Amino acid sequence: MSELTAAELRRQVEMFLPKVLKPSRYLGSEWNAIKKDWDKTDVHMAFAFPDVYEVGMSHLGTKILYHLVNTFPEFLCERVFAPWVDMEEKLRQRNLPLYTLESFQPLKAFDVIGFTLQYEMSFTNILNMLDLAGIPLHTEERGAEDPWIIAGGPCAFNPEPLVGFVDFFLLGESEEQFPQVLRLIAEQKKHPLSRREFLIRVAQVQGVYVPDFYHVTYKADGRIEDIKAEPEVPSAVEKALVQDFDQAFFPTNPIVPYMEIVHDRMMLEVMRGCSRGCRFCQAGMIYRPVRERSPETLLKQTEELVRSTGYDEIALTSLSSGDYTCIQPIIRSIMEKHSADGVGVSLPSLRVDSFDVDLAESIQKARKSGLTFAPEAGSQRLRNVINKGVTEENLLAAVGAAFKKGWSNIKLYFMVGLPTETQEDIDGIADLAKKVANLGTQLGRRNVNVTVSTSIFVPKAHTPFQWEPQESHLSVEQKQKYLKDKLRDRRIKYNYHDMKTSYLEAVFAKGDRRLAPLLEWAVKHGCRFDGWSEHFDQETWMQGFKELGIDPHFYANRAMDYDDILPWEHLESGVTKRFLVEEHHRALQEARTIDCRYDVCTGCGICPGRGVQIELKG
Repeated sequence: MSELTAAELRRQVEMFLPKVLKPSRYLGSEWNAIKKDWDKTDVHMAFAFPDVYEVGMSHLGTKILYHLVNTFPEFLCERVFAPWVDMEEKLRQRNLPLYTLESFQPLKAFDVIGFTLQYEMSFTNILNMLDLAGIPLHTEERGAEDPWIIAGGPCAFNPEPLVGFVDFFLLGESEEQFPQVLRLIAEQKKHPLSRREFLIRVAQVQGVYVPDFYHVTYKADGRIEDIKAEPEVPSAVEKALVQDFDQAFFPTNPIVPYMEIVHDRMMLEVMRGCSRGCRFCQAGMIYRPVRERSPETLLKQTEELVRSTGYDEIALTSLSSGDYTCIQPIIRSIMEKHSADGVGVSLPSLRVDSFDVDLAESIQKARKSGLTFAPEAGSQRLRNVINKGVTEENLLAAVGAAFKKGWSNIKLYFMVGLPTETQEDIDGIADLAKKVANLGTQLGRRNVNVTVSTSIFVPKAHTPFQWEPQESHLSVEQKQKYLKDKLRDRRIKYNYHDMKTSYLEAVFAKGDRRLAPLLEWAVKHGCRFDGWSEHFDQETWMQGFKELGIDPHFYANRAMDYDDILPWEHLESGVTKRFLVEEHHRALQEARTIDCRYDVCTGCGICPGRGVQIELKG
């Protein structure tokens, strides 16, 4: 790959940019973008999002870390996204390297490249981006002149399929942890240590996982026999955690793209963590404990966001924004102050059991675009199994109030393939959708439109269902076909997720480091953008499993025992294995666990010193 200056690379790229789809993805000249002097900064970092620009720029974590790193005068942070297939083709045709948007510096020129791991199906894009940058894929092949390749995000809680490609991973929240790591990289540049000595130093930072120092052995049947840490590093890696969330860094001058992105609006993070305890939900476990920002802080941040961006909508984001203690007062305050300027408020999701129709109406005064609810399961029995604390009565009361206030469009989200699911549960999805549609008709709404969407259960690490298998292809596809036939109603639209991608997601979600050669093989055979249906190639993946002698069913469809050593056993989310086992038992007993914010401590382990008190409710 040719060695080019940033200016020459920019000149060559700009010659063909008009010929690719959405060229503004690759320009980097947006409002509030930060361009620092390369020669006046000690550490140069590229923040890499392994998906297209409009997906990556919609991600709040990207905004936080980009602006956080750039608040330090000694650090420089620039962005890079996975180029769409047409742009990749142009780069490869001309032998041009992947570059960052702010300066057009080739990725290889940076000291560190940090990938965010949001979704297992983006793993091939990570390897493809490294290849496009001319950076050796394998850690042992990189020299002192190559960047450190690091990664964080939710998938870092089981990063094993990426072992061998990533030098080290960051577990948990990086606001305080990340600057420590960059300071160590700055010291390494001034006073170089051997690779091993440097990685031992980095491994002392809380939440930093260096796979080189953890050695895995396997049993004859393929299960893990042991994971042993070398004496210089912690035997288990504990996630990093922001303690004072109200004072934690939050950018109020985010980049404003020139093109439309997936979430094209201001974002205000009102709280972090969730204590609802849905047993399928990885985010609800790994982002504990719940921490809130004060209304005073949020109002100040809102004012700064409105002034610095020009957006006319602000989204109050969190895993469950309706659970924010001051949700109604903060919405009222924002609207009183900013509605005259045409600024509206949105909530990404509404909980059925805490739905307030007056609140929803105050948000959607101008146009009642639609409301979205997630019952997740079609029967109360199965909702108890997954610990989803909503009832049919909750849902019908919420949508009935919405219909009376003028809404006609309702979206309902469910999952299929959940543990213990029966035919009655599948029938329950169709029955509930029809009850919602009938209620709208009875209440006089014209053009009632109920959209039913079903995703497929994928067992995730650090959840009570991590020991569960994914349901088989054939069984899930039969259920999808059954629902499609049963939901033939002009008022109801049915969308469902592709089983093929969910199956591969399950393989990597529960996978170990023996899958790394498969990832490399897949990339060399053209796999990328696997989360995009138009690019996912199941035949190639199946060929890869066959050629490499890897059984995908071993990962996706095998029920695991409590005494099995899991691939992520040495990585700690703060929620104890004992609690996850107890929650799995309660799921099989169809027993609910009450939200600890409003009841007794459930003893998950995230809050030190609190007693273990469990209340079971069926």
